[in-house]
Amino acid sequence: MTEPIIQGTSSIMEELKSNAHEFTVTEISQSIKKTVEDKFGHVRVRGEITGYRGPHSSGHAYFALKDEKARMDAVIWRGVFSKLAVKPEEGMEVIATGKLTTFPGSSKYQIVIEHIEPAGAGALMALLEKRRKQLMAEGLFDADRKQELPYLPQTIGVITSPTGAVIRDILHRLDDRFPTHVIVWPVRVQGDTCGAEVSRAIDGFNAIQPGGPIKRPDLLIVARGGGSIEDLWGFNDEVVVRAAAASRIPLISAVGHETDITLIDYASDKRAPTPTGAAEMAVPVKAELVAYVEDLGSRTRNAQLRTLSNFKDRMRAITASMPKPQDLTATARQRQDLATLRLGNALTQFIQQKRAKLGALAPRVSANALEQKNQNLRERLTTLGGRLDQGLKQPTSRARLKLEPLSKSMDPAFQRLLDKRKAVLDTQSKLLNSFSYKGVLSRGYALVLDASGQVARSAGALKKGEGVTLRMHDGDLGAVIADAPTPKPKKVPKPEAKKTNDGQESLF
Repeated sequence: MTEPIIQGTSSIMEELKSNAHEFTVTEISQSIKKTVEDKFGHVRVRGEITGYRGPHSSGHAYFALKDEKARMDAVIWRGVFSKLAVKPEEGMEVIATGKLTTFPGSSKYQIVIEHIEPAGAGALMALLEKRRKQLMAEGLFDADRKQELPYLPQTIGVITSPTGAVIRDILHRLDDRFPTHVIVWPVRVQGDTCGAEVSRAIDGFNAIQPGGPIKRPDLLIVARGGGSIEDLWGFNDEVVVRAAAASRIPLISAVGHETDITLIDYASDKRAPTPTGAAEMAVPVKAELVAYVEDLGSRTRNAQLRTLSNFKDRMRAITASMPKPQDLTATARQRQDLATLRLGNALTQFIQQKRAKLGALAPRVSANALEQKNQNLRERLTTLGGRLDQGLKQPTSRARLKLEPLSKSMDPAFQRLLDKRKAVLDTQSKLLNSFSYKGVLSRGYALVLDASGQVARSAGALKKGEGVTLRMHDGDLGAVIADAPTPKPKKVPKPEAKKTNDGQESLF
């Protein structure tokens, strides 16, 4: 009975084999891929990111989504990854939107993500706090990096949406307080491209060169109205924070309401609670400034008047304490009057004395007196002339008698002095001849003169082919140096042997 059963089973198997269609592995994989893509299409999947190690060298990102019971592979292509507002991070719970498909190479299904967002405010806040700590550790929020706001900026750059109410509020507030030139850089303040556009706007304002056709702003304001954390997420982008921290132009962040905090608030130089508050921080109130300046001017004028009044009072006090000018000159005037009176009397007495003296001299200077005095002088001159002639004759004969003995004794003395000088001269001449080189030349030596006529004192001073003159005792001869002499090495004197204290020479 067993054998018929076995035979029946075999026939059934053979019949099934003959009727079943044979599939290749690729056909099965393609069929499954088509079934999955047609069944699910675009889906939104919530899960926790695991296995994320950053983008691949190709630019694509590979990781997985998981929950408590299952795990799904995920991929983000390079073109999509660069446009994501929120980049994936390990352990972050997200809601991924994409297309469900399979990967035939490993028999796995996966989701090709086209958009990713944090799963709820709690996840966003956790991501925000993590990013804040990372940027703070880099020093981007340090207080010493903050710049002082200009007191009265000439040009203000505003980075915001050109169509919203924010720009109108800022312009209106600036007009009320202090009208200022404003340059608006339009950006999207919400969405995936918000962060990139705001960072480019900050960098663009900083790239404007001073003195160019477009005025470089003295102050920047990044502004946006209130909204949810998702709406303001673009201002938490890392590129925005880095651009704000690197800005060389002072920057005010006015994003959201007073309770809304974004990362750009930490990196900016000043945070305003609202866009209107940013305009109030940017410029003072013109009326208050004018009133303040007028008050300062009034106080300055009053201070000057008080100072001038004090100087006048001090001048009056000093003047009152000083003596009067007429009192200072009274004594001098009195002395002058006395001197004038004494001068008149003195002149009168002087004239009288001179007149009396002249009257006494008048008889002595008459014509007869002068003629008599002249005659006396002439007779005295004649007497003195005769005495002079006699005196000149007598000394001549007397001097001749004294000079004759001296003349006789002078000749022998002069001859002796002359002989002595001749002897000295002969001695010096002989000594000169003994030292003269001519005597050496007469003994067969020659004197070598170089081309300039100078004595060649060493062989090293002459060169081969140089013309020289040989001076002998009876004339000069010309010669040419045939071979340059080789200088002899200098002898190094032997060091003296040192002696020790006991008189023995030291070997060292």
